[in-house]
Amino acid sequence: MKFIIDNIFLIGIALISGGALFFPMLQRRGAKVTQLQATQYINQGKTLILDVRNAEEFTAGHLPNAKHIPLPELNNRLKEIEKSKNQVVITVCASGVRSSSAASILAKAGFTQVFSLEGGTNAWREQGLPITK
Repeated sequence: MKFIIDNIFLIGIALISGGALFFPMLQRRGAKVTQLQATQYINQGKTLILDVRNAEEFTAGHLPNAKHIPLPELNNRLKEIEKSKNQVVITVCASGVRSSSAASILAKAGFTQVFSLEGGTNAWREQGLPITK
């Protein structure tokens, strides 16, 4: 007990640090889909692929028929994709981080079926799936 009292400050820092590491895992940032699931949705039709990377990344290669709206512009350009509110929307970025944020924004805006592509375009390329330039 004396050890705990003498080192309460260090123990507190350790607990706060540990909590900070686990906090991002506890946040729900929207549903994710694998490359296989995304391909199935795309093949079923009426699926919007929304690429939220910057312009340079998008022109270097993107999923076929993807609509490009960079993440910083998404809130201001929601009207462009308003007609897809009740369709499946798959958000895409390079690794899946920005697309998770985009999926959260779309879900808050009332989009009903929003998914983030797990692993992003990097994982898509690794699977040998088609990329359009």
